[in-house]
Amino acid sequence: MKPITEYQDYRKYMQDFYEERKRSSLFSWREFSKLAGFSSPNYIQLVCEGKSRLSNNGVEKVADAMGLAGADRDYFFAMERFGDAKNDAKKMQAFNEMQKIAKENRLRVVDAEAFKYFESWVNPVMRELAPIMPGAKPLELARNCYPVVSATEVRQSLDFMVHANFLKKVGEDTYEQTEKIVTGSSEAIPLALRSMNRQMSKFATDAIDDIPPEKRHTAGVTLGLSDETYKWLVQKLEMLRQQVVAVAAKEKEYDKVYRLNLQLFPLTKGKEA
Repeated sequence: MKPITEYQDYRKYMQDFYEERKRSSLFSWREFSKLAGFSSPNYIQLVCEGKSRLSNNGVEKVADAMGLAGADRDYFFAMERFGDAKNDAKKMQAFNEMQKIAKENRLRVVDAEAFKYFESWVNPVMRELAPIMPGAKPLELARNCYPVVSATEVRQSLDFMVHANFLKKVGEDTYEQTEKIVTGSSEAIPLALRSMNRQMSKFATDAIDDIPPEKRHTAGVTLGLSDETYKWLVQKLEMLRQQVVAVAAKEKEYDKVYRLNLQLFPLTKGKEA
């Protein structure tokens, strides 16, 4: 099996543990549940399928059944809290704990750098801005941003992106992008993206008053949609987003950094309410 810190989904870790044991023995869901002390023969299977969840005592019992100890055990507990958290604040707290456990034990967390990149709006802005301002000091870069940002935040962002290989330093205060597009694939990335979207949505609201109309584009329409039309529209918006990304990736020369928000959200409750 992969090291536990390469997982962010405790259910996937339990599923892989089961599959690993099953390949080398007659291990079954019944035996797994019995090993963990559950009376229901398919309880752990239901947890892995997302149809049930573990109680605090259940997490302990499953960790015992999988033979987890030390940092691996602590990481599994934090991973369960991350997976079952009821809001983003608790989810963020659990994920930060997962990273802390891994760092203290010199272990690797998959996509931790991508998570940190998407967590703050400063990173993607500096990743686009720094390469077109070669030789610029952090204070100069900060003064070129519409949202208020300090020179210290800029320096921290640049140092992080060089360390994480999102930017390459090619001279004194001079940077190049290592890739045109940054992506992440772990279960934690949507959490960071929601944080990013909250920040960018606020900036979009502020831009209505702070940016002259000729330098921004703001438009919207209120629609009545069926579920079928909603899904069709989401698909079209995603296609547009991908087309915009493809065009921007080919851009050789640019002098400004923009943010494009695509937002579609309900203003009324549906029949299911």
